[in-house]
Amino acid sequence: MRPDLFLDGPYPNTPGWKGADTSLEAAEGAKPIAGYLRRRVLEVLTHRGPMSADAVARILAVDRLSIRPRVSELNKLGLIYDTGYRWVNDSGKRAIVWTVTTTALAEEIEVDVS
Repeated sequence: MRPDLFLDGPYPNTPGWKGADTSLEAAEGAKPIAGYLRRRVLEVLTHRGPMSADAVARILAVDRLSIRPRVSELNKLGLIYDTGYRWVNDSGKRAIVWTVTTTALAEEIEVDVS
């Protein structure tokens, strides 16, 4: 696994924010667990197959608003990608179905499925 994937640095290695002070506060608050959540998202997609961010959140029993940004970061890092398929979420809206890249698989993601 890339040692720098879950360390500090610029976006997407750390949570991003836009303009507002509340956005910055949210990004700062997410830093302590962002790496852990990214790793868990990769584990779910690797072992359960392609799915939406909301489906990953449901499996992990984590609020989808904590998972969606981690999915965006993983996409920017080139570790997951849009399959082109769409699922309908609980909200009735269409959602991207994500899957891991061959790069992510080659990085030998350490998995803890407990």
